[in-house]
Amino acid sequence: MEKYKSEKVSFWRKPFRRLAALALAAALALGLAACDGASVLPDGSADVIPNPASSGVQTADSFRMHFLDVGQALSVLVECDGQYMLYDGGNVDDGSMVVSYLQKQGVEELQYVFCSHAHEDHVGGLAAALAFFPANHVYSPVTEASTKCFQDFVKYIQQQGLQVEVPAVGTVWQLGSATVTMLGPVAQYSETNDTSIVLRVDYGATSFLLTGDMESDAERDLVNSGANLKADVLQVGHHGSSTSTSYLFLNAVLPEMGVISCGVNNKYGHPHEETLSILRDAGVDVYRTDLLGTVVIGSDGQNYTIRTDKNATDAELNPTAPAASSTAQQTYIGNVNSKKFHLPTCPNLPAEKNQILFSSYDEAIAAGYTPCSTCIK
Repeated sequence: MEKYKSEKVSFWRKPFRRLAALALAAALALGLAACDGASVLPDGSADVIPNPASSGVQTADSFRMHFLDVGQALSVLVECDGQYMLYDGGNVDDGSMVVSYLQKQGVEELQYVFCSHAHEDHVGGLAAALAFFPANHVYSPVTEASTKCFQDFVKYIQQQGLQVEVPAVGTVWQLGSATVTMLGPVAQYSETNDTSIVLRVDYGATSFLLTGDMESDAERDLVNSGANLKADVLQVGHHGSSTSTSYLFLNAVLPEMGVISCGVNNKYGHPHEETLSILRDAGVDVYRTDLLGTVVIGSDGQNYTIRTDKNATDAELNPTAPAASSTAQQTYIGNVNSKKFHLPTCPNLPAEKNQILFSSYDEAIAAGYTPCSTCIK
């Protein structure tokens, strides 16, 4: 990919997610155009991603979402109109870095603090943040856990005279002029990752989805709940693990950008090739903290700016072959009324509102669907 040398680059993006929903693994075969390649510029420079419906006039970003480079962990700072929200704090050892970063952004108080779930790489650094910054409300899917890092998190909450609050699905918060809505989890889970608090953030015509480490079971339940999942920017679940970002879920979100928070050469191999292939097939631009450092996405309510610490090419950010997932796995589209399932190329596909996506033939059969005799022989 040719590097842009200018301070700021403008380009139009193909609005693929406004097309009718298609089986993502068949995107290339169906001629679904991927987004234009985006360059990433180092040292405070930025790409500008205009919304085709806007006037094209750029103003200073009134909203920013910071995906902090906390290695194999997650920490996201959201700011709007001088108010701040922190979603996860990385590992315990990341606490001082998180505090320092927030100080540099001018944070003096946190309106909301969210612990997505009780694993150390998400809750660990929140104790340090709460020891330094006053908070108005602190949320978690649970009020207690056996680990010292979670107990320290609770201790500093209580030192502020606060209690851990467990929010309900459908709760809405205002962060300046941005709206934050809790979408999940929609059920009870024994798997801690699936208890992750899922937040939708809307600012003007732009939208973001934070998913923590939510995995495929909770993704499926969330899709089936009917929640409004379509978003421009997706925090890719579980650091890009293949246990998250299922075809079904990604087809419901249809993001323009996917941000993966993961560590350099981490022992888990995140992000997994399967996830990168799915994102490539969907035309999602991938941004990774292991290669780009901290990723900051700004919005003026219509358009985006993207700023990163480092530079990387598209091939480095997503090294998968274009058809990798298409050859590895076939997807099928079911008709919820007839209980028939079809290949994505079938001429008898149901209307979008009646579609359900299956990631394999066996999954469709297990759900009680029968194959279409026209397209599946």
